[in-house]
Amino acid sequence: MSTKNVTLQEAEGHLDELLELVDQGEEIIITKGDQPCAKLVGVAPLSRKPRTFGQHKGKAWMSEDFNAPLPDNFWLGSGA
Repeated sequence: MSTKNVTLQEAEGHLDELLELVDQGEEIIITKGDQPCAKLVGVAPLSRKPRTFGQHKGKAWMSEDFNAPLPDNFWLGSGA
């Protein structure tokens, strides 16, 4: 992987070209004045593995009264 330094002004005017270089594996350092301020690097493509149905079967539990109404003191804030 090679590295290319460009000024902020160059980066603003040629971002599409710089992104093409990044896609080809080049690393771009953007400088402001004489100091580096940002780095453009490529990212690995996201892996889209198919989901397996039932993979977590039996790992979650839900109470029998899950859908039952909550008591009034829950809504009114009374009691502890």
